[in-house]
This record gives sequence, C-alpha cells and structure tokens, in this order.
Amino acid sequence: MAHRRPALPAQAARPVTGLLTSVLVTLALSASPVGPPPTGGVADYQLGGAYAPSPDVDIVTRDRTEKPVEGRYSICYVNSFQTQPGTLRWWKKKHPRLLLRDRKGHLVRDADWPDEVLLDIRTSTRRAAIGRLNRAWFAQCERKGFQAVEPDNLDSWTRSRGLLKKSYAINFGKRLVREAHRSGVAIAQKNAPELSRKRIGFDFAVAEECEVYRECGAYTRTYGTRLIEIEYTDNGRSAFARACAARSGRASILLRDRDVVPRGAKGYVFRSC
Repeated sequence: MAHRRPALPAQAARPVTGLLTSVLVTLALSASPVGPPPTGGVADYQLGGAYAPSPDVDIVTRDRTEKPVEGRYSICYVNSFQTQPGTLRWWKKKHPRLLLRDRKGHLVRDADWPDEVLLDIRTSTRRAAIGRLNRAWFAQCERKGFQAVEPDNLDSWTRSRGLLKKSYAINFGKRLVREAHRSGVAIAQKNAPELSRKRIGFDFAVAEECEVYRECGAYTRTYGTRLIEIEYTDNGRSAFARACAARSGRASILLRDRDVVPRGAKGYVFRSC
C-alpha cells in the first residue's frame, strides 16, 4: 500500500566535477522503450481497488494483480523492497533467505505496516535473486498492457533498524531499472527524495506528500515535469492547494483519501488540478 515516512535531511548539492560522466550514466540507465507519463496529465491512484476512472483521467496506477485501463497511461504498482500484505507465507515457503532478519533471527517488519516484512538486499547475490522476481513481475505488467512500473519502499533502509544501508537501496534500485527496461516498461522513483540525485536511472517520480514535507523541489530538480504528486486528505486541503498553485500543469497533482478506496466506498476522495 501507499507509504509515507518523515522527511530526512536534505542532501548537499552534487558538485560540478564529473557532471558529464553523471549525465552519461543517467542516459545509459534511462533507456526505457516507453516514455514517462504525459506531463501534467490527470492522474488517478487506485491502489485500494480498481474502478472506472473519470473521462478526464490520463494516468492510472493500479496494483500488479489488477488489469490496466485501456487507452490510458497505466502504471503497475509493485512492492519491490518489502513483502506485499498477504504474501508472507509464500515468501517463507519459496524464498525464506530473502527475508530480512535481525541478529536474533526475527523478521524485520515495517513498524507502520506490520504485515510487510523487509527484503534482504544486503548482498549482491540476494539483490540479484530479488531482482529476478521483480523482472518476472515487471514482465507480467508489460504483458497485461501497463506502460510503467512503480516499485515501492525504496526507502526501506530507514525502517531496517540499521541493518540496511542507503547504498544497498541505490544498488538494488539500479538493478530494478535494468530489469524494468529489459521488460519493456518505464520505471518510477517512489518517494525517497534524498536519492533523486543519485543517478539511479528512474524515468520519472511518484511522490507522496512532498508538499507537506517540503520535498517537491528534490524531485523537480532531477525529473523536471516528470512528477506525479499525491497529497492526502488527512493532512487537510492546504497542502493540495499550495501544490496546485505551485505546479499545476507542470506536474500531475492529485488529492486522495489515505486508504485510496474505490469510488463509491466510504471515505473516497479524488481531486486533481
């Protein structure tokens, strides 16, 4: 499901030295056969259940178990860095060594989403194994007709009790970029604004509550207009209003209820600007 963590300290600006090399690396990694979502297109975030989007919606994000919307730019949500709720038994049976455990052998769970266990990306061997699983999921998304994937929990190291490092997330992110592009889909950076300048190779960004945490600039400095921004109603409406005033037409900005429930369900909210 959708996640949001407290903002981390901003990173220092990247020095000019080696800029050409950085650009070349970024271009090499960003070889997606599919372009990013349409700039400023109306986006709908349907992780709580699929429903028919409004006629003016251009971009729809759905879970990988769902079908894309024909005729719209469709993004496939994949929980790449943690187990998806309801799948832990499968992970324990098929890939127990890929689950992160502490020194006592206990599974390391997401404190906010305790039915999600962090994946162990500490070694290149385990990153490769988890990458192969993601490759299969990305390929499945492409076969269904999705144009892009959204791998969630890039920032899992911040919830790992010190067991994971930022560098592991960067290395695994680069692997996911390769797997997505080989599968024929574009790939988004999901949250983790402090990684926006790390030249991982993502094609666009999906940011939750970046206006609330004053992080949106971290994404726009790297991705320009290639940004989908989700603000949530439990923060009030002021952040959404500020975001619209600042970036309407240059980013896809939407307001949703925290549980992103389907239209018609209690608590459903969807606004765009």
